[in-house]
This record gives sequence, structure tokens and C-alpha cells, in this order.
Amino acid sequence: MRTSTRKNADGSKVSYLQLAHNEWDPAAKTSRTKVLYSFGRADQLDRAAIERLIKALTRLLGSPTAGGRGRQEPLPGLEFVESRPLGGAWLLDGLWRRLGIDRLLRRLAAGTRRDPVVERVLFALVANRALAPSSKLAATGWVAHDVHLSGLTGGDYTVSDDACYRAMDWLIKVEEKLARGVFDAVADLLNLEVDLIFFDTTSTYFETEDPDTPVWRDEHGRVLDPDGEPGAESGRESDAEGDAPPAGASGRAGFRTHGKSKDARDDLPQVIVGMAVTRDGIPVRVWCWPGNTSDSPLIRQVRDDLRDWTLGKLIWVADRGFTSAANRRHLAAGGGGYILGEKLRSGSPEATAALARQGRYQQVAENLRVKEVKISEHERFVVCHNPEAADRDAATRDRLLTRLEAMIAGSDRLTPTKRAELRGVISTKPGLHRFLRTTPGGLLRIDATKVAADARLDGKYLLRTSDPHLSTEDIALGYKQLLEVERGWRDMKQVLDLRPVYHRLEDRIRAHVLLCWLALLLARIVETRAATTWTRARTQLQRLHVGTFTGPAGVFRQTTPADPETRRLHQALDIALPPRILHLHTEDPAPR
Repeated sequence: MRTSTRKNADGSKVSYLQLAHNEWDPAAKTSRTKVLYSFGRADQLDRAAIERLIKALTRLLGSPTAGGRGRQEPLPGLEFVESRPLGGAWLLDGLWRRLGIDRLLRRLAAGTRRDPVVERVLFALVANRALAPSSKLAATGWVAHDVHLSGLTGGDYTVSDDACYRAMDWLIKVEEKLARGVFDAVADLLNLEVDLIFFDTTSTYFETEDPDTPVWRDEHGRVLDPDGEPGAESGRESDAEGDAPPAGASGRAGFRTHGKSKDARDDLPQVIVGMAVTRDGIPVRVWCWPGNTSDSPLIRQVRDDLRDWTLGKLIWVADRGFTSAANRRHLAAGGGGYILGEKLRSGSPEATAALARQGRYQQVAENLRVKEVKISEHERFVVCHNPEAADRDAATRDRLLTRLEAMIAGSDRLTPTKRAELRGVISTKPGLHRFLRTTPGGLLRIDATKVAADARLDGKYLLRTSDPHLSTEDIALGYKQLLEVERGWRDMKQVLDLRPVYHRLEDRIRAHVLLCWLALLLARIVETRAATTWTRARTQLQRLHVGTFTGPAGVFRQTTPADPETRRLHQALDIALPPRILHLHTEDPAPR
């Protein structure tokens, strides 16, 4: 058996198998190889056809079976070395290539000093995040021993933690071009409806007591160098107090710093992460800001960053943190629009006016009723009522009232000073304090009027939009899809393990978030095309293994049979299953 290898233009190698023997050339007085038969590519070997050939030759020779399925003894010297999960990485790699991310990264790295396998290293980090989330140091061990990755397993290249960090440092430099290229590929593959963009933010904290040193930043939260340009190194020390700010500076802040935590961890430094998602749940892009950044101005930067993308007319959907007048003007500029929500309990003039308007609710979904109210000539307002949410609000209020009753029980017998102290304690608990009333005599009571007023708001919220053509139903259901972003945050934190973040430098933290976004993107495409959850698909795919065998003739890797569900997942994504003989090299055995 002879193996010939050909190198493709992209650097990959393809092996071919041939049946050959040597013949003596008396004229040239040398031995020449004559090819008797070509079996084709080694990774597409038709094993069944070879077994049939062996059986036919065996019958011709009349000797016992030596190569058919009935053979009981292994080939002399053949040894099973290891088995690794293959299915998850194979499917993700196929999707990665279908989206052209491999070609995009190689094109961006062309002409630079980047290692030629930087694309493979970045894919390994994304696959690790999707399949077995861990630190970058642990990911190198995972690649070396616990998974089969095309281009990395069994080759001469060993993924080190230093290679991972270098790849991450380069990734943040090509973030803009990568995000645009990935979106164009995903929109083409899935034929996305990009008419609604949902945006929301979350925070992620760090297990460290000390926040980062403040540095000068631009309006987008990027570090500025003394000349007013975005700095290349985000872990540098701050300018001394009193130094003049560089041009374009918006303020001083550390990246990991204290702020209003959405994880209820105000005691720890954090960063803010934003995500834009389509109506299909596909994450378009992510952003990172210092931990003390308020929500209000962020959506303006996001809209500007996506302005040149081929998105058509967009309706931006966001929560109550983005309803400022400046945001509304910015989102409506250039023919765009918005759907923004806020609580009726906010007490804003619009909320108060909406509550004062009479009207009949219209049922638009099983658990959603809506009515449009006339408040402004420039915006439309829709009051929504969710009966299930109303029941939850009522149950929450009952628990709060029960707790408040227990706290003030017997307070009439306390001295005025002690009652004042108790009132001060209750004032630190907003959920309880809003239902507390103090009588002219200083006694503590539950305010029945406030309880009744609060009950009238159960399950209700207010939507405002600038689009004059959307139906009331589309406005309400469009906002309801904002849950897709919340589901993205939940999966990024619980399935892909966004936290803990094992990095200190700002650019590494940003790169870590980008890797999590790419992993979430691949997972969402699997869910969209295969009608399943990523958790269920991941468990199923990881049952497909590849075994490695070595012997005197060399090394070969053979995959386990794919079960029906694994076949269905590959068919749904139009990705070929791995060949039964994944690798066959007959020159030198693999190192033990």
C-alpha cells in the first residue's frame, strides 16, 4: 500500500492510497514503482469495498479469512491508543467553514506576522467555550487530550496558552471586520429577517476587590493615548491626576470598576456587556464598556456601529433603560424607528397620562392584551397587560405585605425613638417602604390606598414607538421578543460560562467576550436549523468519537457509527458526517 500526499493552496494536505509494487527496469538498472490500483482519497476510503475485495481474493486462494468481518484476531502489532469526542467539534467546524469564518480570519491574517494556524487556535477557543467551557490554560489541555480538532489533533503544532493569548490579542484588532463579515455570512445562510434589532445590556463581575486604575477614555469607553487616539494597550497605568485630558476624551474610568450590578454584586468590580439580537435570536454583535457606564447612551453607539451594515429599515427594540429623549431622537433619525418599554409604576408623565386614558383591551395572544392610547402627536403609546405577569405581581406583593406586617407588628408598644429606628430600617427596603404609612401620631401602618393603586398596575407596562405603520399587535409582540436577548444572556452565562473571566487586561477581557459571542452564534444557528436546544444537541454530538490505532504500518483513526439523532443534526445543517476512516497514514506510526 502506497500513500501519496498533495498539499493544497490553503496549506491543507490530502492523502491518496494506491496498490503498487516495484518492478526492475533492466535498461535503467533501477527499481520503479508501478501503480496497480488507486483507492482514492484516504479520508474517503470505501472500507466495505476493500473488505469485499479481500474476501474475493481469499475465496480464490482457498485460505482462511484474513481480512473480513469474521476475523477474530487483530492485525499483528495493531494497538488501540485512545478515543476522543469528535461530533461536537466536527459539526461546529463544519458550520464555521460554511460561514466562511476560517477564510475571513486567514484573509485578515495574510501579510501579518500572525502564526499561520491562528485561525485554528481561535476556532479551538470558540469550540472549547461551546463544548467544555474553561480557562485558556485549561483549554490547551482540552485540545491536547480531550477532543479531536481538524488541523490541530495529530499534527506537529501544539496549542499553548501563549498561542491562545497571542490569538486573542490579534482578534480584538480585527473585531470590526470580523463582526461585519460574520453577519453578512449568517444573513445569507439563514435568510435573516433583519427588520427588528433587539438590544439589551448585562454586567459580569470579577472576583477581585480592587477596581482597575482609571484612564482617559473616549465616548465609546475605549482607552485613549495622550494624542487622543484609541490606545493599543488597555492595561497601562493611568495618567497622573491633574494632567490635561487628551483630545476626544470623555472621562476617566477603569475597565473593571464598580457600578450598578445586574447580578446583585455591587461589592465587586464589573464590566458592562451589550448584545444586539435579531428577531430569530441570532446575536448580531457584542460590545463591552467600563463597569460604571450607564445604559442610556449605549444604544446610540450601537446604532452608529451598525449604520453601514446592509440592514434596511430598522426598528430598535429595547427596555426602559434606553428611553431617554436623546436616544429616541437618535434611533428615529434617518428613517429608523424604535419600540421602547417602561414600567407604568415609573411615574413618568407619559405613564401617568396613559393610565388616565380610557379604552378597551384587544386580545393579541394567549397571555397578552393591548390597547393604544393617544398621548402625543409624534409618538404612539400602547398599554400592555399580561394576565400571567399580573398573577406573579400579586403574589410578590402579598409576600411583601406579609413581611411588612411581621416587621411592624407590636410597634405600637415601642417608644417613639424605637419606632423611628424601625421606620429607618424599612426605608432601606424600597419594596416594603412603598406600602408603609405613618399616622399623625407616629404609628406604623400599611397604606391600603397605595396597595390598591399598585394592584391596578399588575401585569401592565407601557410601550412607545415612532413607527406610524406598525399595528398594535406587531408593536406588542415585537417587544415581547426582547426575551430573545434575555435568553442569550442566560445561555451565555449558564451554558457557555461567560463568568468567571480569567483575565486582567482589558483587551483580553474584550476578546473573551468576543469568543463567547462566536460560540453563542454557532449554538443559535444549530438551534434554529435543527429545532433543538444547544445543550441537548451538544450532549448528543459528543457521543460520536474517533478512535486512534497504531501499528508497524502506521496510524489510522476510525470514527464510531453515528446514531439517527446525530445524522439528523448534520442533515439539518447540511454538513457531511465524518468519514468512517478519518485519517490513514501508512508511513510512520504516530508517537506514543
